[in-house]
Amino acid sequence: MKTRILLLTVLISVFLTSCVSTSFFQVYKATPSDQLVMKDNHIVYEDDNCKVTYNLWSNGGNSGFQFFNKTDQTIYLNLEESFFIINGLSYNYYRNRVFTNLKSSAATTSNYITTSISITGLNFLDLAQTDKISETNAADLMTASGYSVAYTEEKNVCIPSKTFKIISEYTINESLFRDCDLFKFPTKKQITTKSFTKEQSPLVFSNRIAYSVGKNDNLIKFENEFYVTEISNYPEKEFIEWKYEKYCGQESMYMKEFFKNVSADKFYIKYSRGQLDDWKH
Repeated sequence: MKTRILLLTVLISVFLTSCVSTSFFQVYKATPSDQLVMKDNHIVYEDDNCKVTYNLWSNGGNSGFQFFNKTDQTIYLNLEESFFIINGLSYNYYRNRVFTNLKSSAATTSNYITTSISITGLNFLDLAQTDKISETNAADLMTASGYSVAYTEEKNVCIPSKTFKIISEYTINESLFRDCDLFKFPTKKQITTKSFTKEQSPLVFSNRIAYSVGKNDNLIKFENEFYVTEISNYPEKEFIEWKYEKYCGQESMYMKEFFKNVSADKFYIKYSRGQLDDWKH
């Protein structure tokens, strides 16, 4: 009887432990400036020459953008005059770097070496007999060849007519925001949202973009600004769901992980609870 009770206690403990989240997600909702609008779950800025599209959703937040050339001419995106700015601190998009692409190939050949020795003795008829015993060893030789191509970062990114390029360099934030109104490791019932005005927001960020239509010194400049209006902490089970993937009427054999409530104006930070982390907020 005692053995059954002990076994039942262990099973209940394992079940309860499996139900407790060890991974958590801090979710940020950002409000864009008046120049930006939401279209097809993307945040879009548009003028007569270009269309700039944002999707912030990623771990740490994606501050990058897609730049589409609407004109019949080539547009030159001036990275030397373009910046990512967060809480007043500016970061250059042009950093005068040198990139290297390395390509290599390798081949293996085998050389076989045979050695032999002679052994003399009596055979089963008591007659003298000499035999040779040989041994073959294989030695693998590897030869490698390759080349590298180095190129310097462009100050001006050339975007041909009716095409787009993606500019991606910085994450928005990788540091956990902590507040007495937010449980650091919440249960489902402890999920709350901290709201901010623009003046109170812990994160105000923007892209200042400069470009020219054709090769000239007449730069067109604009700024796309965002500020965080909401922050919430979630346990993994309230942030991720498991379901079957469907395509063209066919359903996958196995369930996959999917984020809940994905939106272009949101991003998240994934974090875990350590064994010695007993902070409530």
